[in-house]
Order: sequence, then structure tokens, then C-alpha cells
Amino acid sequence: MAGFVRIQDLTDLPKGFHGGVIAIGNFDGLHRGHQAVLKTALDLAAQMNVPALVLTFEPHPRSFFQSKIKLPRITPPRMKARIVESIGFAAIIELPFTKEFSEQSADTFINDILVARLGAKAVVTGFDFHFGKDRQGGPAYLMQAGEQNGFQVKLVDAQRDHTSEVISSSRIRQELAEGDVDAANALLGYRYRVTSPIIAGEQLGRTLGYPTANMSLPAETPLAHGIYAVRFHREDGTILDGVASFGRRPTVTDKGAPLLETYVLDFKGDLYDEVCTVSIVKFLRGEEKFHGLDPLIEQMKIDEKNARNVLADIEPISPLDAQLTFGKDGA
Repeated sequence: MAGFVRIQDLTDLPKGFHGGVIAIGNFDGLHRGHQAVLKTALDLAAQMNVPALVLTFEPHPRSFFQSKIKLPRITPPRMKARIVESIGFAAIIELPFTKEFSEQSADTFINDILVARLGAKAVVTGFDFHFGKDRQGGPAYLMQAGEQNGFQVKLVDAQRDHTSEVISSSRIRQELAEGDVDAANALLGYRYRVTSPIIAGEQLGRTLGYPTANMSLPAETPLAHGIYAVRFHREDGTILDGVASFGRRPTVTDKGAPLLETYVLDFKGDLYDEVCTVSIVKFLRGEEKFHGLDPLIEQMKIDEKNARNVLADIEPISPLDAQLTFGKDGA
């Protein structure tokens, strides 16, 4: 079978992917709850000796129905696809969530997509999955459809953390927005990360002795403004330590879109136009406005020292975290 494939149009589905096990969901974040669904699908596909595919929707349905509200995405499409690939799936299908699609009946979703287009041998999804116009299709409906059409259905219960709270994308967004990176990463099962080309900045950091690799991130990025200890992943697979600032640089500009500016420790060279990934390890402090550049520089020295201490003996938090090293095409 061919390598991993991203599919936006089911008419492009390779023949070898017909008749597989389909994991269905929005999967924003690919957190530990989602991973339970995905593992169930992978295990079942291995037992049945058929391909395992992820079926998801773009844009996120909540973004479609609440178009005036920018949903903070934990894993944009390319990042989601790379994580799905790392987990071991053969393909990800990103169905366009359009007005026409939203008005399809649950029957149409079953008959046209799962049966006719995909030839699903089995479907795996969360216990509360709903589909079709007005959410008319639910778990019981899906189970009955499976019996009628000859495909298995497995529903995976909610996963809970050590406090017995349900792991969810909304919780992770909230933890990131509040700067609780430790909590967010624990729920994700890997370190939250962002990917972007390195762009030219105002080069003030170079003047201050702290040249930075700058990334322009979406305005709705779910990350508190502040200073972080990070791991910096280059296109060639090299992983370096860094200290990053995310925000609007209140001491020097305090305007425009927020930037992620990473001072890559012990590195000299040109990173412009490289597509790099920054994984967020630890929140060090909130964004502050200093009265002049001298106190800012003194604080930057403290931030560098604190980041070095945090990163001195840091290890991946899970096997998945160790796998997520992105190559030349980013994520």
C-alpha cells in the first residue's frame, strides 16, 4: 500500500483504502481521549487485516455553526494529519464541512459516505458522536445502521484524568489560555506544539544579544501570552533548546498580531523561511512591560537561566511525544 495520504475529496480515495476501519471524530488536539478511540481503531484494523483511516471534518463544525467566533484550534489540519500518521494510520480523510454537508441526513452520511464511498468494515467513534442534520444520528442509530449494512461499530467511553474529570479539547484550550502548560500537556499526552515558517522580525533581539526565530501564529492561538521554556525542532530533524516569548512585546511595540519569538540556545545561523516546530515545555512567567531596555535585558538573562534549568534533563512525556519530530514539510 502507498504511504500515508491526506484526502479532501472521497473521489480521490485510493482503491487500497476501501473497506477499512474508520475512526470518526473532530479530533482537535488528538488528546488522550481521542487516542483511546484511535488505538481501538488501529487494533481492530490489525485484527481484520484492513487499513485504518481517520475521518474528520474541516473546518471544525463548531467554527461553521459559530462563524463569528474564532475557535482556537489545538491541532490545525496539517498538524493533525502528521500526528495521525505518527500514530500509525494509513490515511486521514478531511471531509469539507459545508452548508450542503451540514444539511445531509444521517441516512445519507451512512449510505453515501460510510457504505458506498468507504465500504467501511468497522466504525470506531466516541460514545457521544452525533451526525446528520440537526444531529439526528447518534450512537444507537449508528449501531443499528451497522447491523443493517454489515459493518461493526465500536463506541469508546470518555477518558478521565487523575481527578476523574473528562479529558476534552475545551479543557485543554482553557489550560493553555491560562498558562497551565503542565496540565494541558498531561491531557494531551504529548507536548503542545506549533509549526510555522520562520519570518523576519524587527531584529531588536539581535541588538539586545538575544536573536530570535520568529513565527506568526493565528490570532486565536490558544496560548497565554508569556515566556516559555521550549524545544525547537528544525526541518532537518535537529532538536534544540530554547526560551520563547509569545505576545505583543509590550516593552517595545505592544501592537499588532502576537508573535512567537524563540531564542534558540547555543545556536548561530540563519533560520529564515525554514518551517520549524516549537513544542511548549514549561510556562516561566507572564508577559510584562518593563520601563526601558536595561531591565528587559536583565529579565531575559533570568529567563534564559530558568529555561536552561527546566530543559537540562527533560524527557519526552510519552512515546507519542518522542515520535513527533517533524521533517522538512512541517506539520
